[in-house]
Amino acid sequence: MSTTPETTNRDRVAAAPRLLPLSKDPFQAPTDRDMSPSERRLFVQTHRTCVFGYGRKSDGPAMSIVYYVPDANDDLLVATMADRAKAKAVARNGKVSLCVLDETWPFAYLQAYCDAVIDDDEETLIDVMMAVAERMSGDPVPAELRPAVKAVAKQEGRVLVRCRPYATFVTPPRHLHSNDQQELTHWVSASMPWDAPDRQPN
Repeated sequence: MSTTPETTNRDRVAAAPRLLPLSKDPFQAPTDRDMSPSERRLFVQTHRTCVFGYGRKSDGPAMSIVYYVPDANDDLLVATMADRAKAKAVARNGKVSLCVLDETWPFAYLQAYCDAVIDDDEETLIDVMMAVAERMSGDPVPAELRPAVKAVAKQEGRVLVRCRPYATFVTPPRHLHSNDQQELTHWVSASMPWDAPDRQPN
């Protein structure tokens, strides 16, 4: 059985929408209630790092920290090397979980359950690599460096993993301020469809 990641047919993937810009103001999760469906989507769209989790053949889930880039279609895009286990796992079984990490304390986390494919759109791959560099450094990559980024992608055998969220699970941030255990309250969260509407107030 081949371990080479399969690529999608570009005709099966909607025309690549624009990538969302790096957010200067990541959404801060409320500390006194669950996030609404639209807030969950905003949390994902305005953050930049996640734990990429996927099933292994014989062991428990594998997890690694990656930068991701959201696009205007709500897809979450990750650049990785074709020889890495992430790409091979996606080719084997397209179900992955992205645990999006908060950037403030007390921190929240949001897990997005996704259907993932290897996308063969080379130009979007370069767009994503440049956007990841901006997320790492805080500064945009000048357009004139695009050929250099493209050369790195070829040298490293980079591929584009397109993750399409279909559900989310979130844990709100809780913090113990005075070491009084009675202050620290929790509640049960639940998985929600990615495109669930917000509830209208009664």
